[in-house]
Amino acid sequence: MTETVKIELYANNLDETQAIATKLAQLVTAGTIILLEGNLGSGKTTFMQAFGRALGISTTITSPTFTLIDEYTEGRLPLYHIDLYRLEPSQVPNLHLAEYWRGEDFPLGVVAIEWASKLLTIPPKHLKINLSIPGRSPEQQSPNLEASPDEDEEFLKTLPEGRLIQLIAQGSSYVEMLNKGEF
Repeated sequence: MTETVKIELYANNLDETQAIATKLAQLVTAGTIILLEGNLGSGKTTFMQAFGRALGISTTITSPTFTLIDEYTEGRLPLYHIDLYRLEPSQVPNLHLAEYWRGEDFPLGVVAIEWASKLLTIPPKHLKINLSIPGRSPEQQSPNLEASPDEDEEFLKTLPEGRLIQLIAQGSSYVEMLNKGEF
């Protein structure tokens, strides 16, 4: 049986969310797999921006919604930021994502996958990060996908700054990493 630990943190504002991401980035090692979950507007990309800065990446990190995979190699560790939002689960295997965490074809680094629930096969050892806005139903947390850009921007302005951040370590090395962080 794989060892699992779950930690729930509440970040009252953007600075606290970024501090959690920064602390986590200081703990990761080459080969770390991060599975990010949360509705639109929950802060996945914002979390990854702070995480990347803490790794020493000066390039602006944006959501790879359309490019699917962004590779950042300038930091302490390479960061492979993947977004599966626009894909159907049956399309994901065509990306050959395991190549990123095997370290054979790409330098071993951190693989961060947004919308990881679309993976057909979840790596057995990983760190899952769930971001949510407490007190809101899933419908209230997501913008209307049929809305105009102005309406969507207005929706995002109404979201509270506070976030519930769940860190779920699956596997002994990930459990050890979270324990070192004293979250």
